[in-house]
Amino acid sequence: MSGAFYCRSELSAPWGLTLPPMPGYMWFHAPISGEVLLESREMDRRALRRGDFALVPHGEGHTLRSEGGARAPGILDLEREQVSDRYEILRHGGGGAPTTLICGAVRFDHPAAHNLVATLPTAIHLEAAGSAQPEWMQSTLRLTAAEARELRPGGEAVITRLADILVVQAIRFWLYSDPAARSGWLGALQDRHIGRALTLIHREPARPWTVASLARELAMSRSAFAARFTDLVGEPVMQYVSRWRMQVALGALRDEGATVGELAYRLGYRSEAAFARAFKRIVGVPPGSVRRRPTSETGFMT
Repeated sequence: MSGAFYCRSELSAPWGLTLPPMPGYMWFHAPISGEVLLESREMDRRALRRGDFALVPHGEGHTLRSEGGARAPGILDLEREQVSDRYEILRHGGGGAPTTLICGAVRFDHPAAHNLVATLPTAIHLEAAGSAQPEWMQSTLRLTAAEARELRPGGEAVITRLADILVVQAIRFWLYSDPAARSGWLGALQDRHIGRALTLIHREPARPWTVASLARELAMSRSAFAARFTDLVGEPVMQYVSRWRMQVALGALRDEGATVGELAYRLGYRSEAAFARAFKRIVGVPPGSVRRRPTSETGFMT
């Protein structure tokens, strides 16, 4: 996981902040003191209180306010104190009741994480009051609050790392508690046979997989495996294998600067031409063009 932006906000009512859309990123918010109204077109208004944690997994733009109707300028338009390359302090508001808030935008870089994020709901809200939150979640929030109250040497490093942990913990809590996490691709990962097949494909994308070779690994018949895979994952197994390879390739082209030749070899293609044809068929653009445009423009993995 990598973070683009972390901010500790010292706010006084009335106040409001507009968070811009961040495609490919997840916004998170953790009130340390006071209350926050979270509003957007994609979700109901939510009241966040001290000890709550909210995750907006798909990077939609949204608004934070002390109260309904409070003016909400763009957070990036307000003056902020830059503590480090990725950590800032914002002081804003009308001088009334105080609120302290930790927020930020992060993304997962591993290809499998894009599949995971795509399955997440519009928002994940973990409430502290009467909460089913496990103690480790509350402990992490208390430690984050202690660091935010008085920024000590190294405090920004501690807070950004704790924030990353909170994001992972919030997703993990959703996985364990929401019935929606037991269907589709996530449900397939938890299946004794298909989950094992997905793990093999993810770990060894260059292996010359076939339906038969994967079925042998699972001690299943070819037909039973193929039918169960399609039923749980939502697409045929070899289509998934090809798409997974291209997700790995797209990440490597964008983030590592890998060459077409390197990726053809890494992903088990006989030639650069064969890899390039497969990439264009699945992603929609030639591999050489990916490094010249943002990932969102390919319409893939965002």
